[in-house]
Amino acid sequence: MSTTNHITTKWLGKMAFQSNNPSGLDLKIDAGPDDGGEGSGFRPKALMLSGLAGCSGLDVAGLIKKMKLEVDDFHIETIANLTDEHPKFYDKVVVEYHFHGNNLNEKKLQRAVDLSVEKYCGVMEMFRQFAEMEIKTEFHSV
Repeated sequence: MSTTNHITTKWLGKMAFQSNNPSGLDLKIDAGPDDGGEGSGFRPKALMLSGLAGCSGLDVAGLIKKMKLEVDDFHIETIANLTDEHPKFYDKVVVEYHFHGNNLNEKKLQRAVDLSVEKYCGVMEMFRQFAEMEIKTEFHSV
């Protein structure tokens, strides 16, 4: 059985929109001043990158817990190249996983990243349909 997400996005005037989410939370989308907006909301293309990092991050965080790994801090840097011609889209995306701690099990943490990237993260799979993906994992001793 397939699942359907239904999102309602309402125009608030000028270049601003409010979009709901199955979580029950709303978010505001707005263009920057250069594009006639007030910059008072999230940019749509940047939200895609947050969705990508969030999807994979949830996978990795769950695996850190499941594998009982010691991680003091963990963040994801997502760097995307936007094409020059309209419609502009991301043609290359670098996703960097940064783990900080004194007792990092690098092999298991790399396994967690690999599982997310190759098996679990549906947003990563969507991005693969239109962008070249580069995955990096960095380990930082505290």
